[in-house]
Amino acid sequence: MAFFGLFGKKSKEEKDSLDAGLQRTKTSIFEKISRAVAGKSTVDEDVLDGIEEALIASDVGVDTTLKIIEALEDRVARDKYMNTSELRAILKDEIQKLLKVDTEVSPEMPFDFTKKPLVVMVVGVNGVGKTTTIGKLAARLHASGKKVVLGAADTFRAAAVDQLTIWSERAGVSIVKQQMGSDPASVAYDAVKSAVAQDADVVLIDTAGRLHNKINLMNELTKIRNVMGKVVPGAPHEVLLVLDGSVGQNAYQQAKEFSKATDVTSMAVTKLDGTAKGGVVIGISDMLKIPIKFIGVGEKIEDLQIFNKKEFIDSLLD
Repeated sequence: MAFFGLFGKKSKEEKDSLDAGLQRTKTSIFEKISRAVAGKSTVDEDVLDGIEEALIASDVGVDTTLKIIEALEDRVARDKYMNTSELRAILKDEIQKLLKVDTEVSPEMPFDFTKKPLVVMVVGVNGVGKTTTIGKLAARLHASGKKVVLGAADTFRAAAVDQLTIWSERAGVSIVKQQMGSDPASVAYDAVKSAVAQDADVVLIDTAGRLHNKINLMNELTKIRNVMGKVVPGAPHEVLLVLDGSVGQNAYQQAKEFSKATDVTSMAVTKLDGTAKGGVVIGISDMLKIPIKFIGVGEKIEDLQIFNKKEFIDSLLD
């Protein structure tokens, strides 16, 4: 089974899935902007107020929304005359400037596979779809020809280990796990060591998602990082933060806390298909300056897609 969206051009099915997954956010933004521009031939203060309302309602965030509106106001003042049909193209352009992408990799190749094994530590609070994201990513990597090892280092929830085990079987990849309550760092160490022994391409390490005690979280993630670095110098090469897009601005708060606890290098935003708050992707990327690598727009494996900012904005505003 080939997943062209992970290492190549997106298939028509994946583009359709992206459009369908963002439909609720798109509808919300469109309705409000349509009301703002109804009967207008040029862009005025009422139109800009309507756009501001639409962006805030989709959880872009106040600060990021104000940046966009100020940029639009500057364009209107500079161009003197702008009709509402031109507005959409300019709005897309200004939003695209705020979305951060990893310049070290291409949109079709989300990781630097020159590092072998590539070690990816996955973090995020419980309930955001972290383990499912790891499973889907493992399946797509395996289908593209990569040898993958999973590390079940979320040893505080039996369900997490069981769930990851099911995903490993479904994806056809190996998993390293220990008993519930085991030292997470020990599991991570064994997983990376196993990957080296197997000559694997990628190691995906699941971690516990607790924010109730930030000091413990920070210490635990630091310990996991340190032990993996003893096996593969420079590991982890990626720290992927998984966020639930359906919780809107709460996802931004989670991202801030995890950024304090560890050096987050990229993000995956899930559950965008079930919400009208998909604008949070824009706000998180702008405020934290961390690249978004993946978005989740449905239940199927192929609904975990590489984030392409142009396709994302086109899907929302076309």
